[in-house]
Amino acid sequence: MPNIKIFDTTLRDGEQSAGVNLNLSEKIEIARQLERLNVDIIEAGFPAASKGDFISVQKIAQMVKNCSVTGLARGVISDINAAWEALKNGEEPRLHTFIATSPIHRQYKLKMSKEEVIETAVQTVKYAASKFPIVQWSAEDASRTELPYLAEIVEKVIQAGARVINIPDTVGYGTPEEYGKIFKYLREHVSSIDMVSLSTHCHDDLGMAIANSLAAVENGATQVEGTINGIGERAGNAALEEIAVALHIRKDFYTASTRLNLKEVSRTSSLVSKLTGMIVPANKAVVGRNAYAHESGIHQDGVLKEKTTYEIISPELVGFQSNSLVLGKHSGRHAFKNRLNELGLNVPDDDIKELFTAFKDLADRKKEMTDDDLVALVLEEKLSKEERFYELIQIQIQYGTKQVPTATVTLSGAQKEVIQEAGTGAGSIEALYNTLEKCMAGPINLLDYRIQSVGAGRDALAQVYVKLKYLDFETSGRGLAQDVLEASAKAYLNAVNRVIYMKGKSPELSVTQ
Repeated sequence: MPNIKIFDTTLRDGEQSAGVNLNLSEKIEIARQLERLNVDIIEAGFPAASKGDFISVQKIAQMVKNCSVTGLARGVISDINAAWEALKNGEEPRLHTFIATSPIHRQYKLKMSKEEVIETAVQTVKYAASKFPIVQWSAEDASRTELPYLAEIVEKVIQAGARVINIPDTVGYGTPEEYGKIFKYLREHVSSIDMVSLSTHCHDDLGMAIANSLAAVENGATQVEGTINGIGERAGNAALEEIAVALHIRKDFYTASTRLNLKEVSRTSSLVSKLTGMIVPANKAVVGRNAYAHESGIHQDGVLKEKTTYEIISPELVGFQSNSLVLGKHSGRHAFKNRLNELGLNVPDDDIKELFTAFKDLADRKKEMTDDDLVALVLEEKLSKEERFYELIQIQIQYGTKQVPTATVTLSGAQKEVIQEAGTGAGSIEALYNTLEKCMAGPINLLDYRIQSVGAGRDALAQVYVKLKYLDFETSGRGLAQDVLEASAKAYLNAVNRVIYMKGKSPELSVTQ
């Protein structure tokens, strides 16, 4: 049974989702979890795009030991050099380079002839192959490229040193039948095709990313690219967890497998959702909260008699548990640390004391502490200390149906000075944010505000996500607390602190690219 390699681009293509902006510590946390999930390749970013991307790719390449780390590069020598500097100390450095091949891209974006595109592709692949042991080359917008021309350029980049050929459906235009035929055509018309692995990378603009990816596997692709939860530009990418589970459940049909540890799927999905602020739809396949729920009386009757009547995937297969209650206010530090290790949360011993104190404070106020609570708490507390320019000391909100909502805020500033302001608004959140804005240098434009609960019950934690524009930067932030207003304030400050951190580290950095 052939093994299908899983190429995860959550940290590169996934982070290009509108409103998503991961900092270094968050990217490292996701990379660690992807390693536990056992993906084959992690695309950690685009090193030439910014100093921030370069550093994150470099750190992840140095940290990850059990899978290959790659970075993206255009068909430009300077991009390849940047990627090499970021990746050269990794366990298995590889490069992912690309150039557009379709008529519409050649004419309007590149303004290059067919011959010029081939020449650029060949030159850059040759140069990359002189540095990297593995070079992957992608034909951007391949699904809208003339097949004879696609076969010609693929043959030439293979001869130049490419060892993986990726055929992206960049705008989600292809149908499964059409897309599968591209792979079949290349296998029949490229004489050197046996020297390389064929890879599929599909976007979901028409809702066919999963079907197209599987059609590619049926027609000879041995590598599948995608993201956790299917996040990505526009309508997103193929969801890797869905592809992996489809190959597992229907191995009778696809006769292919992956090396993924499927029991880590639920945890990986939850982590990516929390850190990106992109909520997993309840009805999403494999990882949605309703994926294993049965409400219809007919369905419930069938499942009680035999689960497989209506449940083709067992929740345990992908890491869901029926009972996640593990710790409470009487738990000790050893049990706390042990449970964090079981959850795959890497917390240095130096940080355990502070984190355990925060856990006990929360446990005193909550009736039940679940694994979700622990994960959310750790992610909140692990915010890099160097990013804490403003810290919340106290908020007070006055609200009544016949009164003007008023907020009073006390903050600790970048120099540990105390900042106090008061303000009003049409509602409690507006009053709070108007007051916080008074504490900052310059106007702040709130672009998005979302709230969700962590767990269930009246004492559930509130998790707030915001997107705002400050100092000409767009960024996102999140906050966690039992009180919605406190969580809202923390999310706002988290976003502001990220802007200040990025501005100080890299004044030219654009967080909206």
